[in-house]
Amino acid sequence: MSEAVEKAPKKTEKPQKKSWFKGLKAEFKKIIWPDRKTVAKQTVAVVLTSIVLGIIIKILDIILSYGIDVLISL
Repeated sequence: MSEAVEKAPKKTEKPQKKSWFKGLKAEFKKIIWPDRKTVAKQTVAVVLTSIVLGIIIKILDIILSYGIDVLISL
């Protein structure tokens, strides 16, 4: 009692490039882009934060290196 199962042909409908770009353009219009002043403030914040974190990591590296050297010299 085996029944033959017919597979439906797969639909390989690719979205057309024009409609994809139309959708992309529509999505980009929905984005609220920040103004130049906001971008500048955020850039400064990121750069300063990176510098501060770099300094903290360097200080911790120096302290830990000194501690390891002391332990090795025992």
